[in-house]
Amino acid sequence: MKKVTMFVWNHFTNDARVMREGMALSQNNYDINLIAIENKKDALAPRYEVINDRFRVHRVPMYPWLLELYQNNKKAFIFSVAGATTVVAPVLFYKSWVLLSSYFIILAAAYTSVKNNAVRRNMIKVIRSFKMIIQGYKHAADIYHSHDLNTLTQGVICSKLRVNRKKLIYDSHEVQTDRTGYNPRFASIWEGCLLKFVDETIVENHTRAKHHDAIYGNYPETLYNYSAYCDIDDTADLDLRDQLSLPSDEKILLYQGGLQSGRGLELLIKMMHQVKEGTLVFIGDGRLKDALMEQAAEEDLESRIKFFGKADLSDLPSYTKEAYLGFQVLQNTSFNHYSASSNKLFEYIMAHVPVVSCDFPEIKKVVQGEELGIAIDASNVDALAGAVNTLLDDEGLRNQYSDNCKQAKLKYNWNNEQKKLLRIYENL
Repeated sequence: MKKVTMFVWNHFTNDARVMREGMALSQNNYDINLIAIENKKDALAPRYEVINDRFRVHRVPMYPWLLELYQNNKKAFIFSVAGATTVVAPVLFYKSWVLLSSYFIILAAAYTSVKNNAVRRNMIKVIRSFKMIIQGYKHAADIYHSHDLNTLTQGVICSKLRVNRKKLIYDSHEVQTDRTGYNPRFASIWEGCLLKFVDETIVENHTRAKHHDAIYGNYPETLYNYSAYCDIDDTADLDLRDQLSLPSDEKILLYQGGLQSGRGLELLIKMMHQVKEGTLVFIGDGRLKDALMEQAAEEDLESRIKFFGKADLSDLPSYTKEAYLGFQVLQNTSFNHYSASSNKLFEYIMAHVPVVSCDFPEIKKVVQGEELGIAIDASNVDALAGAVNTLLDDEGLRNQYSDNCKQAKLKYNWNNEQKKLLRIYENL
């Protein structure tokens, strides 16, 4: 049985894609250790977790212990440092004034790092990465698998800096050189340097594969982010309407996913002024949640917009199936968004929920090509409202799209797609 160590730069509590990959491998004679980041505030992200007999999760601390002490109790931090100094300083002074001077210089540098936000953030990332490397190196895996660029350095060090080099897979879920919050030039240099050590690269779809090939001269493998096949009628009935205090016949207009910028969420709220009926429901959490709730209140739409919060991955299909329609309305803020073939789209399809989507190539190809909903200019509020009202006015059309989902899911599902992942591993 081959040993695999994966790296992710998240808490691994709602990462459906990586969970699917880990499960597929563990069910096909691979032993998986996944290294993620601990979140002490979340009971779902403990230091150690067993998914199954061949799939375990190890989470490294999110922050260095000294920084945690500083953040949680500044007085205790000061007393700890002062106490250590009273012990260390005389010893160093006895040995050498140079050592004593060096000690205070290090203290001053550490204090400056803690106080400076940019320095502190980078210091945290470096320490966290180092702990991932230590954990990953100890596993001595046959194959290392880095999910996204921010864990590729860890993968390179663990797989290649050893006497007997190991295989390394780079699984890029995003377009690292053109995404929000990343410096394109720095990302390109960083990624380009590390790719020399990679044995196999995976990207999400062929649009991104062509982009990768244009930059680096290599056409990577594609692994679409399809949902696992399921019979939606066999999922539990959790009654989302009852939980949201909605009438039993209320039409749910559903957005599920992270509440983040660039996803058209503010436009969905504005759209509700023109939508004839139904309640807009957000399932998910994220940085924009408070701002979206404030916007709904300011626009006097609180009665027509509900925020459900984050749902467990295992419960999500039960909620999704209750929707009248679903939204995937990414905005063209970067090539990363423009080229996406979002997993949320396939979650709607698996639950037989018609889609109102953006008209970006990978998404439009599925929605329009398979006749699963309406693809429009998602930056236009009028177009969004028009598409929703079309499906509200013509329930027969909506139901036809829903029936088409039942056929499309036979094609767009992880049960089929995982065969490509297993082939990649077999060919290493």
